[in-house]
Amino acid sequence: MLPDVLPLRLTIDRAALADNWRWLATMSGRAACGAAVKADGYGLGAVEAVRVLAEAGCRDFFVASWAEAAALDAVADGGWPEGLSLSVLHGLRAEDMPAALASWARPVLNSVEQVARWRSAAPERPCDVMVDTGMNRLGLTPEQARSGLLDGLAVDTLLSHLACADEPNHALNERQLFAFRTLKGLVPARRYSLANSAGVCLGQRFAFGLTRPGLALYGGVPVPGDAVQEAGIRSVARIEAQVLQLRDVPAGLSIGYGATHVSPGERIAILNIGYADGYLRGFSGTGIALADGKPLPVVGRVSMDLIAVRVDGADVAEGDWIGIDYRLPEAARRSGLSQYELLTGLGHRYQRLWT
Repeated sequence: MLPDVLPLRLTIDRAALADNWRWLATMSGRAACGAAVKADGYGLGAVEAVRVLAEAGCRDFFVASWAEAAALDAVADGGWPEGLSLSVLHGLRAEDMPAALASWARPVLNSVEQVARWRSAAPERPCDVMVDTGMNRLGLTPEQARSGLLDGLAVDTLLSHLACADEPNHALNERQLFAFRTLKGLVPARRYSLANSAGVCLGQRFAFGLTRPGLALYGGVPVPGDAVQEAGIRSVARIEAQVLQLRDVPAGLSIGYGATHVSPGERIAILNIGYADGYLRGFSGTGIALADGKPLPVVGRVSMDLIAVRVDGADVAEGDWIGIDYRLPEAARRSGLSQYELLTGLGHRYQRLWT
């Protein structure tokens, strides 16, 4: 029989998630503010994230695949409340057609082939369309979008995606804005959407009719150090790991794989977390744990399931819960990982607690 309490927990703050969406909605001005909940709500849990965000007022949601769309049926016992919309960003492979036709979600059509596929199957049903304005990833070319290819389709939202919005002064931002504004006048759709989290923070010129933030909802700061963003975006996720063992390591002995850390003589706590849980090797020798606000440095290499932290002078006992400093901008700086990687890499061994 499994224990009721796992030795690793991830606490998600409902109020912080809702507040982040409200801040982004305010920053979006007149545009509706949606939410990207792909990758299982950026690793935190998409079903509960949708419930929280819908209660806060969000009406437009985005996932990557039809499998992610199907997983969200649990939000309302097999279907979503009236007035909410869901778009599938990766569009419509031939293999997706049965799921797409059975779903109420809209495909985001990304290629000439996907447009043809949807036109032959359900031309009367609403769809979204992605146009590439400079990222060279998914999407029709502007020439394809304005060629008449989309004539007769019920295009709900025409989308594009900013490549460098987290660099506010990058010249590509203005080029993409100009290209998308030009398309808006040539390609009919009910709504137009360009801005992700970082795009929202570029200003309302980028908002159009619908914004679709992701990272900032979950506590990521698109431009770390930006005072407005740092003040407006709250941390959402808190990680704690249980102490499995305490040990006193004499001076001259090493700790962990590779013997990269030689002890000066210190008390060590071994915590139940490692790279299999998304606490990756970039935190080796750089990560910080917290006990009653006291910083406890990670020493030696992060291993698959365990880390060692120095607890000299801290009141720590076996079985205690120790916080992990996982403020996204700071954790990204310490580890060399992106804030996106830090969130979406969280594994499935956490006891997830929504508070």
